[in-house]
Amino acid sequence: MSDLGVRKREGNVVSRFKGRGGRGDRSPLGTWFWDIDRVLLALTLFLIAIGLLAVAAASPASAKRYSGEAVQIAPLYYFWRQLMWVGVSLPVLIGVSMLPVQLAKRFALAGAGLFVALLAVTPLIGVEVNGASRWIGVGFAQFQPSEFLKPMFIVSVAWLLSLKVKDPELPTVVITGAATALVGVLLMMQPDFGQTLVFGVVWLALLMIAGTSMRVMGGLGAAGLGGIVAAYLFYSTARNRINAFLFPDVEGTGAADHFQTDAAHRTLTSGGWTGTGPGSGDAKFGLPEAHTDYIFSVIGEEFGLLACSVIAVVFLAIIVRVFVKLLDEQDEFRLLAGAGLATQFGAQALISMAVNTGLAPSKGMTLPFISYGGSSMVALSIGMGLLLAFTRRNPFLTRSPYVVRWSA
Repeated sequence: MSDLGVRKREGNVVSRFKGRGGRGDRSPLGTWFWDIDRVLLALTLFLIAIGLLAVAAASPASAKRYSGEAVQIAPLYYFWRQLMWVGVSLPVLIGVSMLPVQLAKRFALAGAGLFVALLAVTPLIGVEVNGASRWIGVGFAQFQPSEFLKPMFIVSVAWLLSLKVKDPELPTVVITGAATALVGVLLMMQPDFGQTLVFGVVWLALLMIAGTSMRVMGGLGAAGLGGIVAAYLFYSTARNRINAFLFPDVEGTGAADHFQTDAAHRTLTSGGWTGTGPGSGDAKFGLPEAHTDYIFSVIGEEFGLLACSVIAVVFLAIIVRVFVKLLDEQDEFRLLAGAGLATQFGAQALISMAVNTGLAPSKGMTLPFISYGGSSMVALSIGMGLLLAFTRRNPFLTRSPYVVRWSA
């Protein structure tokens, strides 16, 4: 090939990649990178990295607890599995965050219908663990439908509430309330009081953001309080856990619950401000579910209360970042969907940390992106992907006063 041909070919290659990675890159990946909330993505990746360290610290304690004469679990068994789930979840997170808003909405609506159906059959065909049937599948293929339902149901409720802008007479409170009540009934059949609480809190938050009258909100608040009282009176699991929380010195059926919260508090504070160091904690070996529900306590023991404070600040930063970004959002659906997903994320983190610190009864709630679990990790990645998709925006589209909106 002549020198002219070589230079021409090199010029074609250079021109093909010219502008890639810059603000003018209009490839799908380039557009996604510049339109995405990169701070929100970085905070999420930071939590995932912290989660891997935390699971590595908690894995030996859980492996020892679940090992027996017939089965011996390797000390880092849960860490390697969690690393695998992170490898599965990150492409899911990125892929969902690249979806256009309308496609993301349809994806969530279809997913909500599918997982409500799966939630309905879970008590019938589910696998029972610790007295609750929350899982479907066998062995490696087990998954928890309620985890996947959460982000998709929230987006669906946001869509229904946003329809009131077009039709003010639409009874959105009744429709979304009936849907939330249905999910709550299905969850209590497992039973899963913690997840029921999360669904209810997010629904109330969305109603408030949507501008529901204070009279209606007051009535719903009173109904919610009545529901908690009814759960205490007629639901033995809730009653035992509340009694164990309020009266920790009283023995009885709730003794196991206050044993868990006491062990969690003891583990959390045993490392002081700076912790005992990675792998040096001893209190974690007396902690049930160290790698899932009580992983925040393991972080406190081995990395210190300062590390716990940093994690709490990161969760808060994610919530504040989303709500600040939504302050000037004009699309009602995107506003409600983003706010609902952020509320769900924050509520789950708050409940998990409150249980670990002894500020709330035991609920079996995992810490987002930090606790071990395949269903939790993949479902949270879907939820964060949807949140990133709904908060995506091109800052240059509205910067010029000469930009004209051609469609409503």
